[in-house]
Amino acid sequence: MASKIFTPTNQIRLTNIATVRLKKGGKRFEIACYRNKVVSWRNKEEKDLDEVLQTHTVFSNVSKGQAAKKEDLVSAFNTDDQTKICLEILEKGELQVSDKERTQHLETTFKEIASIISGKCINPETKRPYTISIIEQAMRDIHYSVNPNRNAKQQALDVIRQLKQSNNIPIQQAQMRVQLTVPAKDAKKFKEKMTKLSTAPLIDNEEFLGSSMQLICSIDPGVFRELDDLLSSETRGQGQLELLSLMDVAEGDETFNDLHEEKPEQ
Repeated sequence: MASKIFTPTNQIRLTNIATVRLKKGGKRFEIACYRNKVVSWRNKEEKDLDEVLQTHTVFSNVSKGQAAKKEDLVSAFNTDDQTKICLEILEKGELQVSDKERTQHLETTFKEIASIISGKCINPETKRPYTISIIEQAMRDIHYSVNPNRNAKQQALDVIRQLKQSNNIPIQQAQMRVQLTVPAKDAKKFKEKMTKLSTAPLIDNEEFLGSSMQLICSIDPGVFRELDDLLSSETRGQGQLELLSLMDVAEGDETFNDLHEEKPEQ
């Protein structure tokens, strides 16, 4: 008679997982997620729960494939709705990663932050962009520590602010050149309000073309959405905002030699 292999009914085997753990009611509960998706969910970048969870099953031990007992779920969460419980664990639980994975993630995020800054910022004195290696060194000089629970774009803004405050390297975001078309009847009021934005645009050219006023402005990239919202509200959707280019960026990259080159005496 052939022997039979017994597999417990509450045991589920999964691979390539990231585990999120929550202790509640004296018990340990875990969920199995796809790698790199937990942080995306918590940053509201990923909104599809099925892209985050490998299964809508709550475990007592993911690595052993042991599903949590129904009575334990009801005792701790007052429900046996596994999807609802998964959401609570995803929100409040602790992401389990090995030291090697944590180090690798921090290093990757560090480089990604530097890459974002290199693509968006320039040396205002030379009008040239910085290389990624210079930004990385500047981040080390200000002792910037990567936050594993925030995405690189959010942290890039923090680093830019800290670099400006530290005076470690001269840095500013490359300005954008935009064209605004405003109905003539709204032009005066719009210009007045535009000068009161968080960072006022610099008007490079202004002219009336028929029944509209056309403005060519230099703006900080961070004020683009604010300017667009103001234009839409003041013109009741009749105005237009067009990105012409990133401006004030000279050819070539800033190098370490450029930064440390002695300036000639006056």
